[in-house]
Amino acid sequence: MVSRSEILILGLTAGVAGSLVGGLMLGIGLGLVVNGVHAGWVLVLPAAPVAGLLGYALARRLARRLPG
Repeated sequence: MVSRSEILILGLTAGVAGSLVGGLMLGIGLGLVVNGVHAGWVLVLPAAPVAGLLGYALARRLARRLPG
């Protein structure tokens, strides 16, 4: 059975990891776009969905431990 503390840790881990990955993609991509390298949009546009997918993957890993 999954405890409350594991769910709390999942939320914290997903939030921190998602913020780091999404923030880095956004920062690097916008830095490239500002300097005239339009290929930076490839990093900017998927930054939020990639951060969300990270949390989704962590939640699926925890859900596998549920009985049934």
